[in-house]
Order: sequence, then C-alpha cells, then structure tokens
Amino acid sequence: MVSSGRQGSESGRRPIIGGNWKMNTTLPSAITLAEDIVRLVGDVVEVDVVLCPPFPNLESVQRVIEASSLELGAQDVYWEDAGAYTGEVSTPMLTAVGCDWVIVGHSERRILFGESSEIVNRKLHAVLRGDLRAILAMGETREERHTSRTQEVIERQLRESLAGVSAADMERVVIAYEPVWAIGTGETATPDQAREAHAYARIVLAQLFSEEIAAGTRIQYGGSVTAANAAELMAQPGIDGALVGGASLKAADFATIVKAAAGS
Repeated sequence: MVSSGRQGSESGRRPIIGGNWKMNTTLPSAITLAEDIVRLVGDVVEVDVVLCPPFPNLESVQRVIEASSLELGAQDVYWEDAGAYTGEVSTPMLTAVGCDWVIVGHSERRILFGESSEIVNRKLHAVLRGDLRAILAMGETREERHTSRTQEVIERQLRESLAGVSAADMERVVIAYEPVWAIGTGETATPDQAREAHAYARIVLAQLFSEEIAAGTRIQYGGSVTAANAAELMAQPGIDGALVGGASLKAADFATIVKAAAGS
C-alpha cells in the first residue's frame, strides 16, 4: 500500500515512521519481529509505517506484512537496473519482492562506504525511475555541528542529492534529517535543534523547488529515536515522523513510536 503522503495532519503532511533494521536479524528473527509489529500496529492507518529489513529478508517480511497497513522498504540500491555489479541490488529486484520504498544517502553509507552526494543523487534517480519512493537521508557530523556548519551541510547535501529531481518527483521523496552525531550514540538532538534543522531544510527546498513543495514534503527525524523521546520530538512543528534504528528492533518500542506519530 502506497499513500500519497499529502494528507493527514493539519499541515497536510501524513506522518511517516521508518524502521531501519540495518545489518540485524536472521531470517527467522526477521519474520518474528515483523509478525510482532503487525500484531501491535498493523492496523494503524493514520501513519505510513515502513519496515526496512536486510536484503535477504525482504521477501519473507513482505509476506508477513502484505495484509496489513505496513509497507516494505530497502536500505539501499544501486543506480543501474542490471549488469556486472557484484553484490549490488537494483530497483527491478526490489520491486519484484514487494518494496515500495528505498533509503538513500544514510550517513552510514556516506561515511562508512564513502558515498558522495553525487552517488546518492544517482541512486535517488534510479529509485524514482523505478517508480519507487525514496527516503533521502542527510545530516551533519559532530564536528560540523560544533563548528556551526549544520545549515551549510544541510543545504549542500540537499542541493547535490536532489540535483535534477523534478517538482513532480518530490511527491515520492521523504527527507530524513539524521544528525550523524546522534545515530546509535544514545545522544539525541534536542527538540529545538531538530525543529530548527527541519525548518532550514524547508527553506532550502523552497529555494530548489517552491514554497508549496517545501510545505508539502515530509521531513522525518532520525538519530537515537526511542519510545521515551519520540512523542516530544514529533510534537515539534515541521517534524513529520522518524527514521528509527535500534528501537525498530524491539516491537513494543517501535509500536510506541508509531502510536506517538499517530497522536501527533
């Protein structure tokens, strides 16, 4: 099930919660986790909920969630549809196993695997060309935050990653603001820090596209989101959900986050 993303809250932006399982779960534990999440939030219709398991588990998780309101996402993709690219996965492959979404530009891809915004841009275009939806991640490092370069990084990453994307295509793009210093560290941006970053991202989107696109694009927060802090973060204006890492591996915690988004 793929929603328009242009309805729901007073702002017209439907909340979206992504569960990025990263390199966690074996096939049996992925199935069990998906079953538990379906049991807890599979009938929540006020929020788009996207599960992003590792590649080997995609098809099996899709079978678990297909009768629920949950959607399936991949954690990455290559920019070509086929070819001699050992170890890579294409959009046709993802579509064939039921994916609706793909994460591109996650900080772990940018930092650990050296992906530039140019590479992220190529992947984003592949996702859009493949008629999938994208969660485009961006955010600053601790050093960049402490040297007052957060806005510079947000602007650069958005401009470079969204190069050549049309206004019409932005209907299928969600932005994830993920301060690198808060991912997996237990340190979370304060609600004010998150709100300010999201607001600046909308300024950049207005410059790149239009005020209407900036107002309609969903921007979710990612970075040590937990069951304890989710409601406060998502109560902030301009924060349209969360991209959740570690807490998405615990069904009860993830359900609490989804319900917080529904209540926001």
